[in-house]
Amino acid sequence: MILVDPPVWPGHGRMWSHLVSDASLDELHDFAARLEIPPRGFHRDHYDLPASMYERALADGAVPVSSREIVARLHAAGLRRRARRN
Repeated sequence: MILVDPPVWPGHGRMWSHLVSDASLDELHDFAARLEIPPRGFHRDHYDLPASMYERALADGAVPVSSREIVARLHAAGLRRRARRN
């Protein structure tokens, strides 16, 4: 299932959501390609989704959930990938 949290994350002069799959990265990449999100938007386990695309993601079948739910579902699916620390 594709999940998206609310666009509450600021960056680069915009607000952003996180787009994830609780099933597989292949499912996530396929959904992102349908939305025409560039590959540079992928960050280890999610895509950054600009607020301007949030409603389109919902219309295409993404399920709105909280940010906490995103993290919990990624962990449960074994898909959570933390950023590397130097």
